[in-house]
Amino acid sequence: MPYLIDGHNLIPKVPGLSLNDIDDEMQLVEMLQEFCRRKGKQAEVFFDKAPPGGRSVRVFGLVTARFVRQGSTADEAIIARLDRLGKAARNWIVVSSDRQVSTAARAKHATSLSSEAFVSLLTQTQGE
Repeated sequence: MPYLIDGHNLIPKVPGLSLNDIDDEMQLVEMLQEFCRRKGKQAEVFFDKAPPGGRSVRVFGLVTARFVRQGSTADEAIIARLDRLGKAARNWIVVSSDRQVSTAARAKHATSLSSEAFVSLLTQTQGE
């Protein structure tokens, strides 16, 4: 199953990453690329506060990074993506510890996984 990931919710939970790092998003994308490559999965990761003038969607192999523009949030974008998926949402895993996102995932019959639980999978994969 592919993943929908709340990037800024996940970053503080990953050892060695911090929201204060200038390149925190790219560090996470690189980790996700390795995870997806090893697991044969795809992921879409959503980040708040896209830089002005930058591309809102960037593809890095099996990982698609979606940078949400000011005026909206990654949470809203993930919920909207679940809505667009319709019944296919049940085939996705949503990674977030945000209650609103987790509730929306369950309502759409997607699998909900906390950021902390996903970090455990991520770190296990790094050790393989």
